Amino acid sequence: MILPGILPFVRELVDRCLKEGDIAIDATAGNGIDTLYLANKVGTSGKVYSFDIQKAAIENTSARLKDHQLENRVSLILDSHENAASYIIDEEHSLLKAAVFNLGYLPSGDKTITTKGDSTVQAVSNLIQIMPSRSMIILVIYHGHEEGKKEKQTIETFAKQLKQTSVQVLRYEFINQINNPPFIIAIEKK
Repeated sequence: MILPGILPFVRELVDRCLKEGDIAIDATAGNGIDTLYLANKVGTSGKVYSFDIQKAAIENTSARLKDHQLENRVSLILDSHENAASYIIDEEHSLLKAAVFNLGYLPSGDKTITTKGDSTVQAVSNLIQIMPSRSMIILVIYHGHEEGKKEKQTIETFAKQLKQTSVQVLRYEFINQINNPPFIIAIEKK
């Protein structure tokens, strides 16, 4: 396929804005797949902050990082992504180039524990305030479940009202697929 799928396109976007020595956020650690990718991208001189509200997700991510000997590049934080910006010290703001959100619930986990629109919007809003120009926030929105539908609406409403003088907002989706396929909202800070 010529058009990249959703998750490969996330990586393309990350590759455009993140380099060795930068700082990244995985706002939803999950099973650690994005955290691992980000840890490889930031290299030995960079850092990743990885958040989740579920202990199992932090443990899964920790195990994945240890398997690849990258645990020293990542701070695993058992907290909501809503608070992510407060963990980034002022001196690191200029290096914070990417934040990735894979919304929904933990794969193979409790499907009643999901990300929520209000906390996600608060997280994104806080990050926009501290991230430098030419940085990006990438949200993968899974809306095939009830809470996901609500979160989708909340995020879309928020993203549409962002000022075009300070950010660009992209929506990337396959519109002819069935079963509520995930899509991306990417926010690039100007």
